[in-house]
Amino acid sequence: MTDILFVAFAMMLILEGVLPFVAPAVWRDTFRRLTRFTDGQIRFIGLASMVAGLVLLAISG
Repeated sequence: MTDILFVAFAMMLILEGVLPFVAPAVWRDTFRRLTRFTDGQIRFIGLASMVAGLVLLAISG
C-alpha cells in the first residue's frame, strides 16, 4: 500500500510540474487569476477536483 501511495504522489508531482516547466507565463497568469476568486469559488474547485479523483478511482478499481 505504501508503494502505491508513493507512486501516486510521485506522479502527481510530475503532472503538477509540467505546466510551470513548459509554459511558466501561463502558469503565473493562472495563479494571478486564482487570487481574485472568492473562497466559495476556490472551495468549489477543490470539491470538483476531489469528486473527479474519486470517480476516476471508482472507474479504475
